[in-house]
Amino acid sequence: MIGSVFQRRTSGSVLCPSCGSLVGVRDDKCYMCGRARPGLWGFAPVVRQLGADFGLVPVVIGTSAVMYVLTLLLTFLSGNDVLRVGGGFSFLSPSSTALFVFGASGAIPVFRFDRWWTVLSATWLHGNLLHIVFNMMWVRQLGPATAEIIGPARTVIIYTAAGACGFLLSSFAGLLPIPLLRGAGFTVGASGAIFGLLGALVHYGRKSGSSLIHAEAMRYAVILFVFGLIMPGVDNYAHAGGFLGGYAMSAFFNPLTRERGDHLLAALGCLVVTLASIVFSYLTPII
Repeated sequence: MIGSVFQRRTSGSVLCPSCGSLVGVRDDKCYMCGRARPGLWGFAPVVRQLGADFGLVPVVIGTSAVMYVLTLLLTFLSGNDVLRVGGGFSFLSPSSTALFVFGASGAIPVFRFDRWWTVLSATWLHGNLLHIVFNMMWVRQLGPATAEIIGPARTVIIYTAAGACGFLLSSFAGLLPIPLLRGAGFTVGASGAIFGLLGALVHYGRKSGSSLIHAEAMRYAVILFVFGLIMPGVDNYAHAGGFLGGYAMSAFFNPLTRERGDHLLAALGCLVVTLASIVFSYLTPII
């Protein structure tokens, strides 16, 4: 059953990923919109099946949990830092070295060590137990709502791009000479990507005229941003960059249009690239 669902089609007709028109699997282009290879070499049905079941929430929570355990394990095995098991924000905190090895971002990794790919990998890493629990609660709450409104594949793309935008802004701000305005020298977490989902929902509410969605998303964004200003050690530049990135990506996609097969392929590419950035970070020696 599963094999038949995900088997490549070599004959018959499929829907064009760009315009939804019926085209032949072997057609060189769609005669309605002109898209090249609309049958995606026979894999168009597979792509659509993946898109229907694209689960951002389990992927993010599962991968983040695995990475959190790995950073704790590396901290314990390295012996360079003692595993902190105190209260509050220090409870079960991976060492800075462990986070750096697996792809922490910020001004220091990006500019001092030229680890530019960490703007992608750092979204999967977290600094302590409360940090990951708090972020995953927001992913669980915002992920399904964003996927339902904007589309599951576009939500994955927005989540990835917003996280990268957040860490880019934070890393550049980390070079500022004014301490009060300086960004993070060392930063991890999914909060920038989460703010990206809020930014995308704010844009959708404004674009669609839905005052309810616009007001609710903006209210959450303001509350979380104020909370970040109050709590110590929060990367507010990553929050701001993520929000702006999510808003811009939503505007780029125009969420009032339906999702296309291209978006599904791009979403898969985003997941592959971000996970590959973690592996690349681990395999890259610290000089």
